[in-house]
Amino acid sequence: MCRLLGYFGASVPLDRLLYKPEHSLIVQSYQPREMTAGLLNADGFGVGWYHPQRDVEPFFYKNTLPIWNDVNLPSLSRYVESGCVLVNVRSATAGLSVDLSNCQPFQAQQVSGIHNGFINNFRQTLYRPIRERLSDQVYQSIQGTTDSEHIFALLVNELVEDPQTSLTDALTRSLTILSKLGEKYATDFSANLIISDGQQMVAARYASRDPVPSLYWLRDDPLFPDAVLIASEPLFDGNWISFRDRSILTIDHDLNIETHDL
Repeated sequence: MCRLLGYFGASVPLDRLLYKPEHSLIVQSYQPREMTAGLLNADGFGVGWYHPQRDVEPFFYKNTLPIWNDVNLPSLSRYVESGCVLVNVRSATAGLSVDLSNCQPFQAQQVSGIHNGFINNFRQTLYRPIRERLSDQVYQSIQGTTDSEHIFALLVNELVEDPQTSLTDALTRSLTILSKLGEKYATDFSANLIISDGQQMVAARYASRDPVPSLYWLRDDPLFPDAVLIASEPLFDGNWISFRDRSILTIDHDLNIETHDL
């Protein structure tokens, strides 16, 4: 299991998100409280962010080191500011390699995404069925070997097939496809995801079996006014709201929030 963080709102320095909170993602990487599998998130990390003024593709910084061992991240995070940030600290599924191609966030042009969860026995169950559903373009875009990137590829495929579809609808359809494949091939999965294109953020808490991995959201906290945070575990004391099991939350450009069950 990985730990996730999404931030959407007023532009802030990355270090306020990564280092300042008492239960920051740095702390969660070595001392998580709510992981349903594993003890540490030491198999690499990735930070993705969007430029606060220019409509350009997102930027990324990734490393295969544990996030607490990266000597460059503290300086970088003091320099970079953004109003749309995705962060993942990785706990690799057994058998999947620790290399940069497997570090999240994943990207397809303007869209980036992070995933916490797994597909049980991925290589023996849904690896080929997922790939068979993808267009040549999306199939060839896969760089790594993880179940996470293949779940993201399902979403990208929905966006490619219907460029007018919303991120929310694409994510909903992707999870529906994943559920049907899981039933057909008799395998379990969990898929907590945070997706953004820089103009909105969409997140899902979903699994085919209990327990569903934790996911929380918080809006307009005094520490982060005019913003919404989404995290696997609360970063600090506040009015964090747990996602309903098997639900999707959408944050639009004006920070309006909509939720619906899957």
